[in-house]
Amino acid sequence: MALNDDSFIREVNEELRSEQVRTAWRRYGRFVVAAAVLIVVGTAVHRGYDYWQTLEASKSGDQFLAALKLSQDKKPDEALAALAVLEKEGHGSYPLLARMRTATLQAEKGDTAAAIAGFSAIGKDTGVIAPIRDAARMRAAWLLIETGTYAQVSAEVEEMAVPQNAQRHSAREALGLSAYKAGDVTRAKEWFKQIVDDPESPRNVANRAQMLLDIIAASGKTS
Repeated sequence: MALNDDSFIREVNEELRSEQVRTAWRRYGRFVVAAAVLIVVGTAVHRGYDYWQTLEASKSGDQFLAALKLSQDKKPDEALAALAVLEKEGHGSYPLLARMRTATLQAEKGDTAAAIAGFSAIGKDTGVIAPIRDAARMRAAWLLIETGTYAQVSAEVEEMAVPQNAQRHSAREALGLSAYKAGDVTRAKEWFKQIVDDPESPRNVANRAQMLLDIIAASGKTS
């Protein structure tokens, strides 16, 4: 009898569960279907967008290569025009590459002021990753050694001339050269000595710094 009771109870429980499922499906089934449709549509849209982005980035890559070819063919104005379009309409990383290349071409053409402005703007753009910003600021600083003041060079790179910064060696060299050009021998010696004393300074940078320290010492200048 107990076995029959157990079987009966199991059957009742199963029937109740089935009825609960049917009731829940009647009540919420349309929401489940809608959610499933949204998932499928969302996945399709996401994959379609990824494909479109890849396709557009590929087109931008072709445009960038075409601009480089114009530059190599000694057609800087045409190259700059192509890069300007890519900067505004390109996809992926190509607008940033176009900005960097534009500033480089401007420097090669002798339009140093425009090149400095371009590199400096990239260096201040928080939407750009830090290593690229630092590289752009460094390019601006090296152009400023010839055409700007020590203060301008310092504004670009002095915060990079600190221990643990990967760009510190180039930053210190730029600062030292700018100070030396400005006639500030004391400050120049400080920067060059930091390079020489840093065991991680690249050999060529350290050698140049030591050479300039020797020149300063031989000249007898102290300030």
